[in-house]
Amino acid sequence: MDEKYINFDEKRMFIFSELVKRYWNGELKTENDLNKLVVDIKEKYGFGDSQIPFIRNHIRIAMGLDPKGNTEFNQELNQVKQLKKVQRPVIVKVEGPCEQCEEAKCECVHIEKYETHMYKREKSDSRNFYKGPFIEKEKCISCGECVTRCDFGALADKIEFIPLVDLLKNKEVPVYATVAPAIVGQFGEKVSMGKLRTALKLMGFKDMIEVALFADILTIREAFEFNHLVKNEEDFFLTSCCCPIWFNMIKKSYPDIYGHLSPSVSPMIASGRILKKLYKNAKVIFIGPCIAKKAESKEKDLADAIDFVLNFRELEEIFKSLKINLEELPEDDKDQASLGGRLYARTGGVSFSVKTVVNRLEPKRVIKLKAKKVDGVNECKKILDDLRSHKKVDANFIEGMGCKGGCVGGPRTNIDVDKATKFVNDYGEDSFILTPFDNLNVRKILDHLGVVSLEGVIENEELIKMLSRE
Repeated sequence: MDEKYINFDEKRMFIFSELVKRYWNGELKTENDLNKLVVDIKEKYGFGDSQIPFIRNHIRIAMGLDPKGNTEFNQELNQVKQLKKVQRPVIVKVEGPCEQCEEAKCECVHIEKYETHMYKREKSDSRNFYKGPFIEKEKCISCGECVTRCDFGALADKIEFIPLVDLLKNKEVPVYATVAPAIVGQFGEKVSMGKLRTALKLMGFKDMIEVALFADILTIREAFEFNHLVKNEEDFFLTSCCCPIWFNMIKKSYPDIYGHLSPSVSPMIASGRILKKLYKNAKVIFIGPCIAKKAESKEKDLADAIDFVLNFRELEEIFKSLKINLEELPEDDKDQASLGGRLYARTGGVSFSVKTVVNRLEPKRVIKLKAKKVDGVNECKKILDDLRSHKKVDANFIEGMGCKGGCVGGPRTNIDVDKATKFVNDYGEDSFILTPFDNLNVRKILDHLGVVSLEGVIENEELIKMLSRE
């Protein structure tokens, strides 16, 4: 493997950082400006002329566009300006590194994730060459493991910030940032949620809103659904609606138990739909820890909700590129979500939150909510296999999270899972709102939507549509 490809994730972030600085400051106006960036990257990292197509394609991907092989830049900047939504596929393959990769060194060969398939190429000069990973779209569950394990730049997820820049600078368009509960602590111990809100407003966002607030709304719905669907000892309820990896796994490979799955959309989708209902012409940008959310936002029946998706790693690079020093910013605090909603970020949080509401709705319920929490693709698959084969699972509420530790263990987080879990638990306990049932912000939103009681989450037709998958 050519050493210029090694540790490419660091080089990829440099490409993105340069794009952010130059585009934000109006220095990218023509294809010649993009070509100058190619030259700068080539000289900085010692790439040869033969690797120029590789650099061009990573610039395209960092702009939210598809790679185009050995093709010169042509109208990419115009495409970005007109891009209302980054198109599928989210994860793309870039030619170059795989042609040089030996089997012994290729990380992707050793991935044993649920959906990944490798296709071997012919031997040459006593070395085993590979065309690289080929992911079957109908089986892919969008976990993003292949991207995070390939550090040679052969696989990359599109970055959705450059198409967003012009929106943020357009004062006539209200752009809201909805942030995943796992965001707390991701930018340093001295960076509070209030400082993050200030930073995002400086960038042009109208406001920052906790997705945990919409998790509170969905928790109430999940509690009603549990009470409706679990009537005897044999019944069980599959959640978590917040994890697209878990959802995709069940939908694509376990259709026989799909009917036990929660009908709810994720809190991310709920945030977009509700905010666009409340604020005319609003755009909603989700900021989270994973790659799978980029894919979820583009699903046919969900694509109305979220305009662009950023992850924590990308946002950290954006702050650096725009010279926003988070620690020095003033606080802009708002208490929006309950303890339960904020705990959605880690394994067991959904179960805890839903159980608090179930107990409030029916304190004398005969069939109590008994939760089983699993995290990581392999553990999720194992329990689904057990349910399919009718093995006894001592639970009636099964919560699945595709990443170890839950969302705090996502592939695009900035800190380790144990540290992130502590931040989430502490921030949850800081909330003045104990359960979703007690959240007056939820009541206020429901009032604006014309829903007069909490039962409206399963009775009001318009709200049901907003909170449901087709």
